[in-house]
Amino acid sequence: MARIALGIAYDGAPWRGWQTQPGGRTIQDTLESALASFLAHPVATVCAGRTDTGVHALEQVVHLDTPAERRMESWVRGLNALMPASIRVQWAHTVPAEFHARYGATSRNYVYLLRSHRVASPILHNKVGWIHRPLDIDLMRAATQRLTGEHDFSAFRSSECQAASPVRNLLRLDIQQAGDFFLFRFRANAFLHHMVRNLMGALVEVGKGGIPPERMTDLLLERDRRKAPATFSAAGLYLARAEYPSQFCLPSRAVDESLSSHLGLNF
Repeated sequence: MARIALGIAYDGAPWRGWQTQPGGRTIQDTLESALASFLAHPVATVCAGRTDTGVHALEQVVHLDTPAERRMESWVRGLNALMPASIRVQWAHTVPAEFHARYGATSRNYVYLLRSHRVASPILHNKVGWIHRPLDIDLMRAATQRLTGEHDFSAFRSSECQAASPVRNLLRLDIQQAGDFFLFRFRANAFLHHMVRNLMGALVEVGKGGIPPERMTDLLLERDRRKAPATFSAAGLYLARAEYPSQFCLPSRAVDESLSSHLGLNF
C-alpha cells in the first residue's frame, strides 16, 4: 500500500466547498470519483484544509492510500483528464505512511485579493473580492499589528465552527497594495471556520474608517462574534499553501510563485 500526496489547484466558484456532501458538487466528491476511475477502486482522501463554498486553492495538499502503481506524471495527466477544467492536479509525490495532509501541516497560508473601485469588474467576478469604497492601507496595517500572535479568536469564528479550541497563532498578517488591488496574506498554525473572511470583514471596516484599529484588541478580549463586523465575501479568498516538515520533500511552490503562475500577479 502506497501513500500518495497530491497538490491541487481549483476555482472554488462552481463548487459547494471541499468537503463531501450528499448530492455531490464538492471538490472532494469530484476528485474521489476521478480517483476511483483512475485507480479502479474507491479512494478516501484527506486534505490540508477544508475550504468553503466559493473559496479557491492555489495549492491544496491531499493524501490517499492505494495498492495501485502509477508513474507520478500519470497521476497528474490521468486525473486531470477525468476532471472538469476548474480542478487540476499540479503534482504528485510518494510519501511515507506517517505523512498526514491535515495533521502533519505545520502552518497554512491564505491570501485574499481585494479590489477597491467604484464599479465591480465582470471579468474578475468570483475571483477577486470587491468594495466600492476607498481603503486606507495605513489604518489596516495598524489593525494587523493587533491581530498577529497567539489569541483567542472567538470573535472571528463562525457559529458553526467545530474546533475544540478558539486559540490560534496568527504568524503573519500583512497587506500590499498595487493600484486598485490589495493583497492580504495570512499565515497561521491553523484557522477556525470563516476566520479569514471574518478578519477581512474587520480589516475592511477599519480601512473604510468605520472602526479604529484599536477596536481589534477589544474584539479579541470580548470574544463575541456578534460584536465584530460582518463576514466578508469568499470570492477573493485562496488557500495558497500548506507547509510541512522538509523531510517529506514535497514539491510545493512559494506563495508568490503560485500567485504569479495562476493569477498573473506580482506583488
